Order: sequence, then C-alpha cells, then structure tokens
Amino acid sequence: MTVELSLHDGVATIALNRPEARNALNLEMCEALLEATRKLEARLVFVRGNGPVFCGGADVKERTGKSERWVRERRLKAFAAYEALEALPMPCIALVHGAAIGSGCEIAAACDFIVATPDAIFRTPEAQRGTVGATQRLPRILGKRLAKDLMFTGRDLSAEEARQAGLVTRVVDDLEVAAMELEATILKASPLAMRLAKRSIDQGIELDPKGAREVEIAAIEEQLASGQWMGKP
Repeated sequence: MTVELSLHDGVATIALNRPEARNALNLEMCEALLEATRKLEARLVFVRGNGPVFCGGADVKERTGKSERWVRERRLKAFAAYEALEALPMPCIALVHGAAIGSGCEIAAACDFIVATPDAIFRTPEAQRGTVGATQRLPRILGKRLAKDLMFTGRDLSAEEARQAGLVTRVVDDLEVAAMELEATILKASPLAMRLAKRSIDQGIELDPKGAREVEIAAIEEQLASGQWMGKP
C-alpha cells in the first residue's frame, strides 16, 4: 500500500508509505490519498511519512514515455489529493521529518499546520527541473518573495527558517511526543467546536472583515442550535 491509514480512539494517521522511493508521490499514491480522505471518520488527523523522509517529491520515473495528456491528468490528480486534505473538516496536522520536497511541501502545506523535527527541510525545485508546481499554496503562506526565492533557486528552507516564515508552527525533537501532546489537548475539546473553528478560519480568511464576521456568527448560531455551547448538552 502506498498509503497506510490507521485509526484509534478517534485519531487517524495517514502515512505515506513508499520508503524505498523516499515516499515519492506517484499516481497510485494520489489515488490512495483521495481514498483515505473519503474514509475518514475521526476527530483528529495526522499526516506523516514512513521511512527516512516525509516525501521526496513527485515520482519523475513514472512519467517516462507518458503522453502530455497523461502528465496533465496525473497533475490534476495530485491537486485533487492536496485539496482533499485541505478540505477535511477536522484538524489535520503534518508531522514532518527529513525532506519535504515539491509534492511533499504541497501535502504538508495542505494540512492545518506543520510540526517538524530540526532536520526537516523544505524545497520546491520544480522550475529548476523544467516544470511548474507549488506556485499557489506556498506563496499564500510564505509570501510572494520567499516563495520566489525557493522556486527560482531550488534551495533548502530549514525547519527553523520555515518556522520563522510561518510554514512550520513548531520545531520539536520528538514527533511522537509532540503528537501525543497534541492529541491529548485536541481530543479534550468539543469536536463540533473544532470543526466550526476550522471552518470559520478557512472561510473567513478569504473574505473581507464583514464577511468574515458573518461566517463566525453563523458558526456561533450553529453551535448554539446544537445545544453544545461551552460543551454543555
């Protein structure tokens, strides 16, 4: 399986599972990511990579001899996988170690936030390799100038640089300990409140202040109607 999906006590883990290929994203993995997001009934999701790195980028070997139509459809499938992660209604956290390159950056950035180890690096070498990708999500997070620096040069962004730039929220020595702490904190909260807060942030950031306020008011009304305001039945 190119993607492993596990579930315990309301926590789902989506693990990229091609360690022999540095978890390079291929068509099968795109489809497996889409399938994993369709199956999820969880309160919290972690996305991680099995093996020495998070994701070494797109699997360029599978493109050998393929038609332009195949390449186009393969890229659209990847976009759909990223968007499916981004659209999950519950908190979704990327746990990144080692390299997150190209598609790896996209997968991690599609999550609500990223927790990384000090050895993690982020790289978007698409333009250096003669292709186009990772040009939309990262500029919205990092800003246009840093995104262009990374894209034009293909240089590594260290975990600490990524934290300072807002791509990574926490740099930790032990991902397992960090995941357990996040799990304990998030699962204490109301699942509905978490979903409504996530929806309000994601929708509101795209609107003007008045529209954003209306999104939050609608979320408040929904929670009041549910009878779960402040966690009370």
